[in-house]
Amino acid sequence: MAVAARRIPVALPWRQARRVGQRLTWGIADQGVSSLTNFLLNVYVARTLGAAEFGAFSLAYVTYGFAINASRGLSIEPLLIRFSGTDLRTWQRAAAGCTGTALLVGVATGAGALAVAAVAGGTVGLAFFALGLMLPGLLLQDSWRYAFFAVGRGYHAFLNDVIWAAVQIPLLVIMKMTGHATVFWFVLAWGAGAVVGAAFASLQARVLPSVAGARHWLMRHRDLGPRYLLENTGGNAAGTVQSYCTSSILGLAAVGDIQAANVPMGPFRIVYYGLGMITIPEATRVLRRTPRRLPFFCAAASIALTLLALAWGVVLLVALPMGLGHLMLGALWRPAYPLVFPTTLAIMAMCATGGAAIGLHALGAARRSMRATLITSGVVVAGAVVGAVTAGTLGTLLFVAGGTWFGAVLSWLEFRQAMHDSGTVPVPQWLWPQSSGRHHRAVAANSGNRRHIRKGTTLQR
Repeated sequence: MAVAARRIPVALPWRQARRVGQRLTWGIADQGVSSLTNFLLNVYVARTLGAAEFGAFSLAYVTYGFAINASRGLSIEPLLIRFSGTDLRTWQRAAAGCTGTALLVGVATGAGALAVAAVAGGTVGLAFFALGLMLPGLLLQDSWRYAFFAVGRGYHAFLNDVIWAAVQIPLLVIMKMTGHATVFWFVLAWGAGAVVGAAFASLQARVLPSVAGARHWLMRHRDLGPRYLLENTGGNAAGTVQSYCTSSILGLAAVGDIQAANVPMGPFRIVYYGLGMITIPEATRVLRRTPRRLPFFCAAASIALTLLALAWGVVLLVALPMGLGHLMLGALWRPAYPLVFPTTLAIMAMCATGGAAIGLHALGAARRSMRATLITSGVVVAGAVVGAVTAGTLGTLLFVAGGTWFGAVLSWLEFRQAMHDSGTVPVPQWLWPQSSGRHHRAVAANSGNRRHIRKGTTLQR
């Protein structure tokens, strides 16, 4: 018996590590398919279309990013925080409301894109017209991906993204071969894969999206949804407004150059977003099991990703002039190459912010994460405009990188305060050196009070 007792503490962490490793593997594999598909899409469009049409495609793409972040704020974020690791029946009820909400957001944002298309006209209008038709399917498929990871079924998300790629890639080739190589048809081909994936996801989950249940979902999670809506759309607004302002000040070609500089970062984004698929559910599990480990989990995620982003940026600076740039971007690689360095700095700042954002979401500190994101977005947008006016495309990205690093510092300060306010997560010495001792004593006292209350309740029963 004594030997068995000694083995249990070793076996349990090993099984936990294996389960975490499996979830991580499926997260990276799924995001690998998704990011690689989007990466190839951008490369294909950049090499096939001119700078102006690629700029129009880029505007549609960042608008899609705005819509998808709005959908995640209202539908996905509450699901990840409150229904990660629940039983299957509970998850199915939650998934129906979550995906129904995403579909509703897709219809609303799609109508907005169609309105923009009617006003803009020309190449931009065609891109937005196709986007408006495809947004409901795009947002619905994205919500299913995250819903599968919340219940620990990352392999379903992986298969779904494989189906999307299997539909999208042949359609893009067919469009070019049949003389339909325009931004309108390329956006339609891209969205068609998502529509097929979204329909197949309902079969995988054996759940239909409930648009009628969206109202109940929004009301039930009104303490989280609106705040995460503002946080996600505010954060994404920085990139969207940056693209619009750059287009207005410097022209569509400058937007295409900035987007081209982001294309070589695609392989790194596979890892970044792959980890993002599981970090909030994992942080929620860490908080439930061992609250004191939460800040270390978040710090490790930020440090690892920031160093990896730096390494990838160095690789690109060396490899692009040696032929990789022309292979990936064709003639666009030369104007995009000077923008790789500031793009790397901005992505490193995004990675540094990521750990704090994970912790704030795990704690449900929606007000603090929203405040940090909105302040950062304002700084980034202002910097982008000043940079564009004073120093052109390169200045835009340098100012954006500086604003993003400011946001990283602000987010960690908010996370530190959220831990202090929680009364359950001890703030480590390296985050709160002046008052960590008092905070640890307060947490210990709160824990003792909770144990006393639980014990008293048990005795009364």
